[in-house]
Amino acid sequence: MSVEARLAELGIILPEAAAPVASYVPVVVQGNMAYVSGQLPFVDGKLVTGRLGEDVSLENGTAAARACGMMILAQIKAALIPLDRVERIVKLGAFISSTPDFADQPKVANGASELMFDVFGDAGRHARSAVGVPVLPLNAAVEVDAIIALAAD
Repeated sequence: MSVEARLAELGIILPEAAAPVASYVPVVVQGNMAYVSGQLPFVDGKLVTGRLGEDVSLENGTAAARACGMMILAQIKAALIPLDRVERIVKLGAFISSTPDFADQPKVANGASELMFDVFGDAGRHARSAVGVPVLPLNAAVEVDAIIALAAD
C-alpha cells in the first residue's frame, strides 16, 4: 500500500507546508538522508502556543506533537520527495515548552512518534529525544525535527 493510500485510510490530510520563520530551509537532502528542520504545531491553521504544566494539557501537547509530525510529512512532500521514498524514520527530536516540574515530555513526544508508526509501520520506528525547554519560537508548545532515510530514486 502506498503511503498516500495509508494516509487516506487513516483519514489524515496533511497541512500545507509552513514557510520558514527565519533564515533556514525546511528540508536538506544529503545523499540518501533528509534532514527536516524543527516544525511547529499548527492545528486548523492556528499555532498551538503555551507551556505544558502551565496552560497546555498533556492531551493538547500530545496532539500538538502529532501536528508537528504531520508538518514534517508535509515538508517532505513540499520538497518534492514522494512519501513512498521514505525508507525509515531514523530519528525525531521533540522539544516541549514546559514548566520545571513537568516531567511527561516523552508522553507528549509520543504524538509524533505514534503518527510515524501508524503511517510507515516498522519503518516508522525511530530513535528519539524528548527535551523540556523553557520557551520555543513564537511561543509554540512543541517543536519536532526529523532525520529520515530515503530510498534511491
